[in-house]
Amino acid sequence: MAGAAALILTVEAVGIVLLHIFLSMVVDEQQMSMAGLEPRSMSLSAVVAGGLFGGYLLLCAAVLVRTAVRDRAPTGLLRIVLISAAVVHGLLGAATVGLVGWAAFLFMMVVLGLIVWSLVSYSVEEAAEREGPPPGPAGGPAAPAAPDPRPSAS
Repeated sequence: MAGAAALILTVEAVGIVLLHIFLSMVVDEQQMSMAGLEPRSMSLSAVVAGGLFGGYLLLCAAVLVRTAVRDRAPTGLLRIVLISAAVVHGLLGAATVGLVGWAAFLFMMVVLGLIVWSLVSYSVEEAAEREGPPPGPAGGPAAPAAPDPRPSAS
């Protein structure tokens, strides 16, 4: 599942970059300006935004590939990156239904579903158990638990 989601995110990243390059060319050719900004700066910012968003999607795809290869749930920051990608796809899906149409909404919801499925199909607890117990002070093994000093109520 994570591999399929990574593949779709990679295709989406390429599509986003190409879309922003196209939008940049349209702004350049039409000499469009907004609020006094130069058309060239708007064109350049469209390309930069497309590159950043495409890079973000490729990062998410890399996290999903790592998840699929290791067969472990992502933890920490990598899990947060995937959660943020799911939220972005949910918001983009809500916006695209009115602006682009139901086909774009369906695509966004499929990607959202694949990301969420990848997040919930791998257990975080299993990943923590495979990595072993948490280290004790100074990176050494964890100290054994001290016995309970309270008398038992038997």
